Amino acid sequence: QVQLVESGGGLVQAGGSLRLSCATSGSIFIFTDMGWYRQAPGEERELVAGITTSGRTKYGDSVKGRFTIYRDNAKNTIYLQMNSLKPEDAAVYYCKADRPFDTPHWGKGTLVTVSS
Repeated sequence: QVQLVESGGGLVQAGGSLRLSCATSGSIFIFTDMGWYRQAPGEERELVAGITTSGRTKYGDSVKGRFTIYRDNAKNTIYLQMNSLKPEDAAVYYCKADRPFDTPHWGKGTLVTVSS
């Protein structure tokens, strides 16, 4: 059973930083792609950042230059470093992992609140 456990959310002032973590229950190498998505109340879930096994990354337009996704293979964990946070970044952030011949796996989410 694949499990993804997010942590690191919380309340931060605008302009501040947070680092989110997503730990996998097994080897991170079984996943071809991993990423962070977010969903604000009344909004659709959107891609924040993604990273492949080879380390190739992609970002949503609204977070480019402010957020960084990276992975620590030894810890079976991916991270999302979020800097210069804005009130519009507030959302529940979800970790997603994809592997061949399987449906996507999602974590339960971690809440990020940004005060103005």
